Amino acid sequence: MNPNVEVVAVILGFIGWVLIGVTLHNPCWKESTDDGSVITTSNIYENLWMSCATDSTGIYDCKEFPSVLALNDYIQACRALMIASIPFGTFGLVGSLVGIKCSKAGGENYVLKGRIAGTAGVLFILQGLCTMVSVSWYAFNITQEFFDPFYPGIKYEIGEGLYIGWCSALLAITGGVCLSCSCKVGTKEKYPMRYTDRGTAYSGVAPSRSAATITYGQIAYI
Repeated sequence: MNPNVEVVAVILGFIGWVLIGVTLHNPCWKESTDDGSVITTSNIYENLWMSCATDSTGIYDCKEFPSVLALNDYIQACRALMIASIPFGTFGLVGSLVGIKCSKAGGENYVLKGRIAGTAGVLFILQGLCTMVSVSWYAFNITQEFFDPFYPGIKYEIGEGLYIGWCSALLAITGGVCLSCSCKVGTKEKYPMRYTDRGTAYSGVAPSRSAATITYGQIAYI
């Protein structure tokens, strides 16, 4: 296990985990577009949980979606994926802190610590994949509605919340890959190398006195 790579992987995973909360809290997953509008009196922002609006005077008002069942299927799926990414990242962060080599937690059983760290790396990757699928799916529906000339509703553009989500996913996946690759599942014991001297094999065991005398005698004559 490479301690430097492990520390970098844990830092990346931690930042990605923090950015999940920032992404969920950000109200601007999509914002109403000004394209084609001559006069704009208000802007509308939405995320997975609420819809917000601001007018020209700067008044800001947010309302939560009244019904979960009335939401589109992709919004419900994105909610589930973002919620799933939180425990993945939490368990991955705890496992990485226990499994990295420089940590005193978990004792000095480096085989077990390597397996824990490798599992934590997989959890970080799952966290990043859930976040990536969620924000990408949400962005796909925004662009699909935007470029649809027959869409009757309000058209939106991609908001800053999705960009934060993409950063979170990339950091988590990068940290998980680095952590998984730097940790070995098992270690091999190192044995002394065998060599042969005029037909006599040495395997780490001290030779008998007679064998040592013959060997040294042969070397002396050479």
